[in-house]
Amino acid sequence: MSDLVRYQDPAKIQQVLHTARTIAVVGLSNNELRASYFVGYYLKRHGYRVIPVNPRETEILAERSYASLLEIPVPVDVVNVFRAPDALPGIAREALEINAGALWCQFGVINEEGARIAEDGGLTVIMDRCLKIEHARYVGRMHWLGFNTQRITSVRTGLQ
Repeated sequence: MSDLVRYQDPAKIQQVLHTARTIAVVGLSNNELRASYFVGYYLKRHGYRVIPVNPRETEILAERSYASLLEIPVPVDVVNVFRAPDALPGIAREALEINAGALWCQFGVINEEGARIAEDGGLTVIMDRCLKIEHARYVGRMHWLGFNTQRITSVRTGLQ
């Protein structure tokens, strides 16, 4: 998909990361081993308000979970999608209906129709990128293995 690159513009990614405060995570799982849980946990830890959207759960990450975007009672800056690509057009329509600012599609969530719906409605679209990884790259401090070690040096201390 040659058009995919236009949904991965570093300037747009940084703009979304620096302006967002409230992120609705569609498909957020209550299973700690799932990528969606880890991303939601990470985002909360970094000061974002995370709103779970999962009709199978009532609470995730100590936050009320909603069955759809349309039920969320507060403004949403970013809709972060952890769902199958064929669900994206419907999610894009709901994101437009709640006046979200951006539609962020995680790795593998690629659907041109959904992206077009969101873009035509004025949303910024990021596709096939992980919000956690991009946050660590542009806002946080990312270690070469993908996590922050809180160390400035590679020299070990106290291990003789």
